[in-house]
Amino acid sequence: MPESSPACSSGREEKTPLLENKDLAVADIYVPAKRRRTLKQATVDSLAESILEDGLKVPILVRQDGSRYVLVEGLHRLEACKALGEELIACTMVQARS
Repeated sequence: MPESSPACSSGREEKTPLLENKDLAVADIYVPAKRRRTLKQATVDSLAESILEDGLKVPILVRQDGSRYVLVEGLHRLEACKALGEELIACTMVQARS
């Protein structure tokens, strides 16, 4: 893994009509309390090891809510990247359900 490309960052931005892939600051992603209660530390530890070896393979899903980004899917991946000290994480932006 090159040092210039963080393990949790894709290093690129792509656009498709409904989805947008981008790297976001880990600190800028809000995790709702209800979702936080599902956290399993053993899963985080296992994912952190995998990410360290192979990088993040699947971006987390976030939606924009005003000026903040809200986690939709990928709590364990997000927490694993936090545990590794990553500042950026690859995200796929999704639309909020109506």
